[in-house]
Amino acid sequence: MTELPGENHHTYKPVPDWANLPAELVLGDVAGIAIDDRDRVYLFNRSNTPVVVLSQSGDVLSTWGQGIFENPHGASIGPDQCLYLTDNFDHTVRKFTLDGKLLLEIGTPGVSSGFMSGKPFCKCTHSAVSSSGDIFVSDGYQNACIHKFDPNGKHLSSWGSPGTGPGEFNLPHNICCDEDDWIYVADRENSRVQVFDVNGRYETQINNMHRPSGLAITSGTCPDCIVGELASYLEINQDFPNLGPFVSVIDQQSNLVSRIDTGKGPGLEPGQFISPHSIALDSVGDLYVGDVLDADWEKVMRNTVKPTQPRRFQKFKRLDV
Repeated sequence: MTELPGENHHTYKPVPDWANLPAELVLGDVAGIAIDDRDRVYLFNRSNTPVVVLSQSGDVLSTWGQGIFENPHGASIGPDQCLYLTDNFDHTVRKFTLDGKLLLEIGTPGVSSGFMSGKPFCKCTHSAVSSSGDIFVSDGYQNACIHKFDPNGKHLSSWGSPGTGPGEFNLPHNICCDEDDWIYVADRENSRVQVFDVNGRYETQINNMHRPSGLAITSGTCPDCIVGELASYLEINQDFPNLGPFVSVIDQQSNLVSRIDTGKGPGLEPGQFISPHSIALDSVGDLYVGDVLDADWEKVMRNTVKPTQPRRFQKFKRLDV
């Protein structure tokens, strides 16, 4: 954990071996993490058991979702206490009850809107729900926009285009709503978080980060951003320090508040990451981070052999100081 001067209300300690997974339950990349109002943890992962539900103490409560998803990518729980799961290969966002009953499907499974079409969806990445129940979807891998839907899945509007200016995107990878319904978008390859109102009007941007992939926000007004920063995949700067992978807490003024970083670079030790893809907070402020290893291992670790069953996610205990 990197210690920073000044007031620090976001110090985290790894909790090794937190989850009590049976040997027969083998996870894939934990692309999405969400937490409900009872602090149950939902792991949206790329395996034959796509949704694994854990108690706050790490016990397996249930599993479901077999045969539904092509490539799990994003998970969020709305104010309605429903689970929204984004599948980027299938071009869909699906809404479920917490026990796995399908309530709503947005998008046509397996049908893309077309490269940079500006229309829903072309490899959508994540979703978030406002206090009124409107659904916001980041559409990032082959699109560059945000889509807004009403609670019934009716398309209301879209905004964004490829680029680097305000309201433009270069892979919008994650999205969150705060308590005042401001929309935060992790604009990954522009290395920033952009902030919008519910109608898509650009408000500001938060900088001083590298390739934000995972994103969560703290509670209250004017929240801090908790960002999973990726390493560089370019040969020219793969070995540069201070470019990730790590998890950073950054305030609205783009100041680094704290950082989870062992200083040893990428890896599988407690507090290390390969590709911190998903982040969620529980009611006491503990932090959960999902890692994407299968897709990114060679880009990050190069000639290092990947273990047969590597760690896919971590829990961090918040320590107030």
